[in-house]
Amino acid sequence: MPVLHETAAASSLIRPASTIASLPILILNAHSLCNCRCVMCDIWKREKKEQIRAEDLERHRDSMQKLGVRHVVLTGGEPLLHNDLAALCNFLREQKIHLTLLTTGLLLLKRAEEVAALFDDVIASIDGPEEIHNGIRRIKGAYDLIRRGVTAVRSHNPSLPMTCRTTVQKANHRHLLVTVDAVKELGLDSVSFLAADLTSEAFNRPLLWPGEKQSQIGLTNDETTALEIEIELLIQRYETDIRSKFIVESPAKLRRIPRHFRQHLGQIHPEAPACNAPWVSAVVEIDGSVRPCFFHRSIGNITASTLEEVVNGIAAREFRQSLDVTTNATCQRCVCSLNYRQSQQ
Repeated sequence: MPVLHETAAASSLIRPASTIASLPILILNAHSLCNCRCVMCDIWKREKKEQIRAEDLERHRDSMQKLGVRHVVLTGGEPLLHNDLAALCNFLREQKIHLTLLTTGLLLLKRAEEVAALFDDVIASIDGPEEIHNGIRRIKGAYDLIRRGVTAVRSHNPSLPMTCRTTVQKANHRHLLVTVDAVKELGLDSVSFLAADLTSEAFNRPLLWPGEKQSQIGLTNDETTALEIEIELLIQRYETDIRSKFIVESPAKLRRIPRHFRQHLGQIHPEAPACNAPWVSAVVEIDGSVRPCFFHRSIGNITASTLEEVVNGIAAREFRQSLDVTTNATCQRCVCSLNYRQSQQ
């Protein structure tokens, strides 16, 4: 893809506010493959093995410094499948960037020493207590591997923050309270809940999921009612954990989860969460394409342009200029918003 150059006419149509001077958060899809077979994700269906290497990012060093990238999240696929993880992480650490590992947790045991040394925090995907988690991940012994992996990482770096994220869906919507207990038993520092994404093209979906597939993950009316009851019990019984942020979401955010499923059922009007992701972050896919967030379409590609040229290119600026989060259909269906404040830097 050739580098795009603005014409005078095109430049005059773009307001200066659509240019961003700072991009504090960058999400890198470090590896194309995954070692789970999750029912709510299609990434594991990829066949081609690809990875982002340190040398692939070297030409973007100046861009990352100019944009003030402060926090990089390595995701995938599964980043721990990367065969030169140390080189990739060290490249980023040289720039004083905070590194987060987003992982299935299955390789924490095998790569415990590296994880403990290379990352500033770890987020593992936990979808419930052992039987529920293994069923959703469709990997025998997955939960036990995570348990042993967390212990191994802690043995190398006891102070490393290790948390988890739970995706709420049909298979676990009645098990949120016991999930909190399971997370405590694993020795993790916190748990975050979010609704399953049902309608976007993210997570290796070349096309939108058909209704039959959506119904395997989404909730019926009765199931949504059960989830609402489960959420209220969670708020009541774990009030202390919510106040201490062991459960990351506030009661208001927890109550948004069943609202997402009500919206999908057409029972209530879609309402976008507060979000500024396209102005403070970007997602780099395994092929170099750049999205303003997980759910919006690509605004360019870093294989032929620098990161700064992409995030402040014509397509990116026109996108930000035209985006009204409150009315945009993609934003209204969002399950994973970001409302980043400069004070967080």
